Amino acid sequence: MNKVTAIDVRRYVVDLLMNGSLAANARLPTEREFSEATGASRRVVRQALSSIEAEGLIWRRQGKGTFAGQPLEPVSALAAEINQTAEPIEVMEARLCIEPEIAALCATRATSDEVARMWALARLHYDVEDDEVTELWDSALHRLIARCARNRPLQTAYTLLDDTRASRDWQGMRARTRSESSLRETMAQHIAIVRAIEAGDASAAREAMRDHLLTRINAMFQAAALAGTTAADSDITYDHEASHV
Repeated sequence: MNKVTAIDVRRYVVDLLMNGSLAANARLPTEREFSEATGASRRVVRQALSSIEAEGLIWRRQGKGTFAGQPLEPVSALAAEINQTAEPIEVMEARLCIEPEIAALCATRATSDEVARMWALARLHYDVEDDEVTELWDSALHRLIARCARNRPLQTAYTLLDDTRASRDWQGMRARTRSESSLRETMAQHIAIVRAIEAGDASAAREAMRDHLLTRINAMFQAAALAGTTAADSDITYDHEASHV
């Protein structure tokens, strides 16, 4: 049996938020109840809830519990279908098509409180030592940027792609591309993205996001080549000087 991860718990909580059974500000089950329902340890449940809280989708009050925040996009069924057919690199190619523009819009629309939350997430990504939790915080930052772009079609499209992070193929590919140097590089790129957003510089935010995604795609191609998977057979190359692929 596969270990229940924080990403699995996040999906369980998100499904609960999306299925309409919880009104805004309704109290969520306790950590113990989530642990019993999912089979995850309470530590893993806390990690998942912390990432969702950092995005502003739930909120907690000491001694009172955890409460539902704003609703999410209902895309789980379609995301599950994509998980079964799309390669992780295909998902990254799709992200490259939309996320730079999302970052540009975010630079013109994010509030100071939202930017402060982005800074916290960008730093947390590097502070954790667990691959699974690193992926959780990375995803949380990108989802927050997408939501702060305040464009519902783009947010829905991004949410659809981001849901593939829960797949074992995705987690395996990302783990193979992750190293101490890649974590430092990612943190520097995340900082560049958030700095551009904070400055309200749409052009810089667009380019910073594009550079970040290109770096990750190229790392995935290199990992695929080492593993001898089908993605390595592609003759497509990516560079940071042009947007053509």
